[in-house]
Amino acid sequence: MTVYDVARRLPAVDDLRDLCRSLAMLDAILSPDWEGRYYSFNASWADGEEMASMRNGSGDEYSIVFSAPGVYVRGFGHESPMSPYGNDGEPWPGVIDEVPDLFKSFVEEPAFTDENGMPVVTACLWRGATDDRWNHGTIDFPKGAVDPDGSTSLFELLVEQTPKAFQRFAEDYYEVSVDLAAVSQVYALRPLSNELVSSLNPEVCLADLAQDIAEIGYPQPAQGAL
Repeated sequence: MTVYDVARRLPAVDDLRDLCRSLAMLDAILSPDWEGRYYSFNASWADGEEMASMRNGSGDEYSIVFSAPGVYVRGFGHESPMSPYGNDGEPWPGVIDEVPDLFKSFVEEPAFTDENGMPVVTACLWRGATDDRWNHGTIDFPKGAVDPDGSTSLFELLVEQTPKAFQRFAEDYYEVSVDLAAVSQVYALRPLSNELVSSLNPEVCLADLAQDIAEIGYPQPAQGAL
């Protein structure tokens, strides 16, 4: 899979935002330690901007910025043959060359560049507020590479948008049994309850998640549930 395939399979903006919130909330429940989390979501990342992110702890990551002009997606596969660190310190041709001016500030965002200001990116997509599809650059991918831009591993749960996919990921990553019915409730953005939280992680209670719920922008529990 490449960014071309991701562009065809990513959901619409609102659905993508909801999915990213669900992934972040599930990780917050399964991993009380923020540093150990895979997925996160900050509903107040910057003025008028929200950001979903992924870090796998081994150097792979993505960032998705939701803003009034649209959505910008940056992915980095650290072992990708398209890594700028194996390409004379420059992003692979075509990856960001066609990003419209609307999103140029995100290409140069310090959080998405290295100490020399180089964009840390192997896959990039964007979608303006009035666009009817996801866009990407025109890329000549390296021949013979199985996952040339890292998209297969980076965006797996964004293109396979099912609770079962998350259950499979989480059971492998956290090495615990994960309740599929509970995952389905979070995927549907149902307000959390102590029972739902406990079914995912008996060591966490709803009150422990108050700050995460607010940061993610996940629906608040019913009054008095905390």
